[in-house]
Amino acid sequence: MGSAARDAVLAIGLLAIGIGGLAAFFKAADAAGSGLPIAPIAALGVSLLGVALAKWSIAPNRRRVRVRTPRPGTEPNVPYQAPPAALPEVGGEALDHAAVDADGFEHTVAALCARDGCTSVEVVGGAGDLGADVLATTAEGLRVVLQCKHYAVDNRVGSQDLQRFGGTCFAVHEADIAVLVTTSTFTAPAAEYAATCGIVCVDGDALTAWTDQESPAPWETGARGPGTDACDPARAAVS
Repeated sequence: MGSAARDAVLAIGLLAIGIGGLAAFFKAADAAGSGLPIAPIAALGVSLLGVALAKWSIAPNRRRVRVRTPRPGTEPNVPYQAPPAALPEVGGEALDHAAVDADGFEHTVAALCARDGCTSVEVVGGAGDLGADVLATTAEGLRVVLQCKHYAVDNRVGSQDLQRFGGTCFAVHEADIAVLVTTSTFTAPAAEYAATCGIVCVDGDALTAWTDQESPAPWETGARGPGTDACDPARAAVS
């Protein structure tokens, strides 16, 4: 029941009590033979009681005013800012890509991004990821899209892998820098396609150097964005 309904019920109850009290009073007075003019006094009493109830119902201290606390970002002229996401852990075995499976490999790459200064890092790999396994934002505000290939040493990354990634990393994920990182190596056509498209390739040796901080992070290599329309898979050689 709302506050207005409760106030109405209470007012009606008080009115009934008042009328009942007046009736009892006048009945006793009539039985005692006081000779009072019952009807005019009763009408006056009911009117006064009605006025009192009306004033009570609109008194400031009786009105219930609900103060709503605005949600963050709903205040006038104040844009909503989502709380920053927690960065991946970088201590312990978080960077040990040799001790994890394919899913864990994505998290070790994300941890490397966090260690090397990215302000936002998110693992997004899975069904429907459209080629992006890790999304990161560098300290300079560059958007880095990484695909992770946890392959055996003798299973090289071919140009078809690069073609699929090249078709989405810039056009769909709006990467400033696209990186394909693997535990194995790249075929020559794959490396050529990546160079033409501006995709940074990190093979197993380069990954170890990155992990051991013997080489800069992939986004510091200077490669950025597709160079020509050769990123079209139809133009790429297939190994």
